[in-house]
Amino acid sequence: MEEKNMLNVTINGVEKQIESPKSILELIDNSDYKYMAAKVNNRLRELNFVISKDCNIELLTLNDPNVTRMYQATLRFVVLMAISRVYPYAKTILNYSVSRSIFANVTNLGCPFSQENLEEISKEMAKIIAADLPINRYLSDIDDAKKYYKSMGYIDKIKVLNYRKESIVHMHECDGYKNYMFSYVLPSTGYLKLYGLKLYTPGFLITYPRSECNGTIPSFTEERVFRAALKEANQWADVSKSSYIWQKNEIIEAGNALEFINICEARHNRQLAELGDDISKNIKNIKLIAVAGPSSSGKTTFTNRLRIELKSRGIEPFMISIDNFYNTPDKAPLDEEGKPDFEHIEALDIKLFNDLIYKLIQGETVQLPIYDFTIRKRKFTEPMKLKSDQPILIEGIHALNDRLTSSISSDHKYKIYIAPLGQYRTDDHNPISISDVRLIRRIVRDFQYRNTDCERTLETWQSVRNGEFKWIYPFQNDADFVFNSELSYELCVMQKHAIPLLREVKNDSPNFIAANRLLKFLKYFESISDKWIPCNSILREFIGDSIFYTEDKK
Repeated sequence: MEEKNMLNVTINGVEKQIESPKSILELIDNSDYKYMAAKVNNRLRELNFVISKDCNIELLTLNDPNVTRMYQATLRFVVLMAISRVYPYAKTILNYSVSRSIFANVTNLGCPFSQENLEEISKEMAKIIAADLPINRYLSDIDDAKKYYKSMGYIDKIKVLNYRKESIVHMHECDGYKNYMFSYVLPSTGYLKLYGLKLYTPGFLITYPRSECNGTIPSFTEERVFRAALKEANQWADVSKSSYIWQKNEIIEAGNALEFINICEARHNRQLAELGDDISKNIKNIKLIAVAGPSSSGKTTFTNRLRIELKSRGIEPFMISIDNFYNTPDKAPLDEEGKPDFEHIEALDIKLFNDLIYKLIQGETVQLPIYDFTIRKRKFTEPMKLKSDQPILIEGIHALNDRLTSSISSDHKYKIYIAPLGQYRTDDHNPISISDVRLIRRIVRDFQYRNTDCERTLETWQSVRNGEFKWIYPFQNDADFVFNSELSYELCVMQKHAIPLLREVKNDSPNFIAANRLLKFLKYFESISDKWIPCNSILREFIGDSIFYTEDKK
């Protein structure tokens, strides 16, 4: 009698013996589709993954950000599958868009996209999901994949594959429809219980569960200012012809990298000039200029360049660092784990900040604090006062929050929101999250300036993101000006810095999942030399040799 191969596995903390081989789905009761993926020895795995050795299995739900990425990848696949059935000749481009959703632009319909079109797509999606069709991931010869993509009119995917070094590629297949979503996906279409489709001219929005909302769909918020900035970003992508990886690579291969850099930097210069014009026109009323944005948006470089732009117009802003107004750690609010939450607005001495800026604006003499982070205490400057008509310039996570500046009336404030806003795509169906671009910036900067390895940056990123949703994004629509700090060439520069750091993350690390996800698209970018990047570029804040960092001016 053949001896059975028995394995020792731990599933959500419960030890058991199983016969090998078995898939994760065969080992669990998942009739309600609660579990959507798993970590097997810290590696993200689909539920169809076959267990062949002793391991620890952690089942994951929609509360996990890795799962919500898989969920939205599966949702994108099913949306595209439905469109291919209802409108076989349509061209669909997916972008990350406003209010934590995906924007789908469907063309080649013979008429503008309408509510009727959306209802047809919605009906077909409902059929596909109700059928609970299995979604299979398999390896394909690269030439066979190209033939299929050509038959579907997915020419952009072929152009991406031309930069792939391997001769085989992954594909996803469901009931005859094939695509690849650059992600793991859910086992079958029936897992897609939560989603929404909303007409949003000239296309529609796809809403889906988010981990930061505990696996629920966030409510839609019309972000007027932010939407205008995204519209400009889309127009820029059309003008520069650089939103796709293969477009950037073609620019480099044609020998036009330096001109590409200069055009992108000129766009920043133009935005700064427009901002300078707007502030100059209203300078008599402006007492406080506030700058805020999510992590690794380039706030430090931007604030310095804004200061120079204003000085060139005869305006000399007085810069105050919000970081100098931290309370001592014993006064900081506690987070969910009982640790001091230094990103909370109450971690700052709000009363002192308001008192001092009010007195400065009134022309009084004050002593400003200087916070010593080594001993977590503050000391004070010599007495000082503002010059006549000198605005205060502040930058920080809470700068747009009126609680921080309640002593100043709203008509005396000028609020600036800064963030990279761009449409990065691997192909028409696989947008690259702009938050991943910021994460890559942070990985490179933290290693360069803060002696922080990639592991640590990846480990703390979700906490940083949670703080952004709580303290930054709710106030972005109050901005008087949105500065887009995206540089369309940047990942071609960043990849040589980031890839070696990401490859240092071991495959048994809890952070390997994120590192591997970033490597999947970074490897497709051709490289641009650092030497061509201007010394005052926002990108220099991350790769080094910025004129705004004293350690680089020795």
